[in-house]
Amino acid sequence: MVDYTKDKNNKLIDTSTATIPTNRFFRNAWVLSGSVISEDLTTAKNLFKDKIREVRAPLLDAEDVVYMKALENADTDAQTASKNKKQSLRDAPASSSITNASDITQLINAWDESLLGTNPYK
Repeated sequence: MVDYTKDKNNKLIDTSTATIPTNRFFRNAWVLSGSVISEDLTTAKNLFKDKIREVRAPLLDAEDVVYMKALENADTDAQTASKNKKQSLRDAPASSSITNASDITQLINAWDESLLGTNPYK
């Protein structure tokens, strides 16, 4: 039985004869060149940014609660800290480590675990 998959351009690939990336994290960025499947880095970066946006949504919601409590308590230090954290979350997809990643490994390592939590790509 022959297994087929499609690359990002919907080109049908016979996986039994192709060299395939070791992980499927950026499956929707796969492109075929001869018999080698690789990840299109630009597409992978966009997928990576989308994942950041997905993960940060509940983090922003939780930080809104922290900010409101700080506001109710007139705690300006906590308000500032919360405001800064929310801004960092908003800025996360524009990180220079994502922009400057020159391969998939660097891109995976661009995940900011201190801000976003556990890296889903490891």
